[in-house]
Amino acid sequence: METKTHVLTSAEVKKTETIIKNHVLIAMGFGAVPIPLVDMAGITATQISMISKLAAEYQIQFSHELGKTVLVSLLSGVGAQSLATGTLGSLVKAIPLVGSIVGAVTYSAVGGSTTYAVGKVFARHFEMGGNLLNFKASDAKSYFKEELDKGKDVVKSVKDTVKKPFTKKTESDTVEE
Repeated sequence: METKTHVLTSAEVKKTETIIKNHVLIAMGFGAVPIPLVDMAGITATQISMISKLAAEYQIQFSHELGKTVLVSLLSGVGAQSLATGTLGSLVKAIPLVGSIVGAVTYSAVGGSTTYAVGKVFARHFEMGGNLLNFKASDAKSYFKEELDKGKDVVKSVKDTVKKPFTKKTESDTVEE
């Protein structure tokens, strides 16, 4: 059976990037939820939603159950370290006060970078003519790791952008009394 590459127009590429970026932001928001394991459920649901939207963009049939299955195979097969860090980040939130702060920062970053990598992996898979039935996590291992590193930079950029308005010095801050 011949695999057909799906070539996107520049507008479709931009839409795909927007889908991934929006879901990274949502995942980061869920990562900041102070309730252990609720954050994980939110990030997982966000990633499944993203895969669904990417599949629709590439005109690939999507099944929620199959989407969950391929996501779990990807994260358990190639994202195990990230998944373990994320689980620890989520569970740290159970420690009163300090745990909530540390866990929210950690899990927000892990959730965002992992979501970015998942989005890039599935966009590439769909672009190459793949679908949910022929996805093999082992084939995506090195690409996932590359994109996870890029995802960390994306998350840092988002955090810096959000932090900037709150850390800018105004003229009144610099006036000596």
